[in-house]
Amino acid sequence: TLEFDAHRALYDWTLASLELPRAVPHQYEFAKLNLGYTIVSKRKLLQLVQDKFVTGWDDPRMPTISGLRRRGIPASALRRFVIGVGVTKFDSVTDVAVFDNAVREELNPTALRRLAVLKPIKLTLTNIAPGEVLDCHATNNPQHDNPTTRKVALTREVYIDHDDFAEVPPPKYFRLKPGGEVRLKYACIIKCDEVVKDAAGLIIELRCTADLTTRIGGPNVDRKVKGTIHWVSATHCIEAEVRLYDRLFTIPEPDADGEFKKHVNPHSLEVVTAKLEASLADATSDHRYQFERLGYFALDSKDSAAGPLIFNRTITLKDAWVPKK
Repeated sequence: TLEFDAHRALYDWTLASLELPRAVPHQYEFAKLNLGYTIVSKRKLLQLVQDKFVTGWDDPRMPTISGLRRRGIPASALRRFVIGVGVTKFDSVTDVAVFDNAVREELNPTALRRLAVLKPIKLTLTNIAPGEVLDCHATNNPQHDNPTTRKVALTREVYIDHDDFAEVPPPKYFRLKPGGEVRLKYACIIKCDEVVKDAAGLIIELRCTADLTTRIGGPNVDRKVKGTIHWVSATHCIEAEVRLYDRLFTIPEPDADGEFKKHVNPHSLEVVTAKLEASLADATSDHRYQFERLGYFALDSKDSAAGPLIFNRTITLKDAWVPKK
């Protein structure tokens, strides 16, 4: 690296003074690959471990090989990133978005698509009978040349994400709202008829009507609505812990002032209990999954080894990162 440039004269003198075959090697110095929102000094990473900002050297927020592996970042994504960045003789900081995009580009063609609801709210389809199961066909990966499908169950009770409903929607809100319609992905169009609240005024259930004529093969399958949301069956799903990892620091150059620990992101990890489609019960740490509309996830190879399923978020689908206050 550039810090050894001052040693070149000694290096060249040593080679010239030795009886070595000519031509002798030449030393080139290049700048370090500095990544935004990241530190790589082992001494400083050790402080993060010792002060319990992270759980260990293999914490998925750490820029270590073991940490990146647990987070679900494949080695091919690292190679893609390094080749794309190249080398330079000027000290600079590479935008972390470049790394994130390399990871997305690597995972998008290979990750299996699955349905998951991170913050579930119950939704009842009142015109589907209790116990009735309607099979829907979901695509495993639309990027494949010959995409395959799997069956997902549409039942009377399903879960949707809390963020996909607004009782008082803002302008240009295309997800579910009272009296509004959306399409349940791979299933049908639904209309929200009633909002049920508990004694504290919190929403505990949405009651909707399903337009079953808009299912694949139905006469109104081509009917358009502006919003499409993801869901899982309440009776054909599994529960799992999902760890939503974010950037470890709140500023691009956390050690610029020598006080990197004061820039640690207190919101770099959020843990939720999610509802996942039943097929994820057979998930393995060798596969990568895209939870549709949410991001890329991997089964935690360490904490899921002998216990309940735990998924780590590798990367979001889009870069919309804003530090939380």
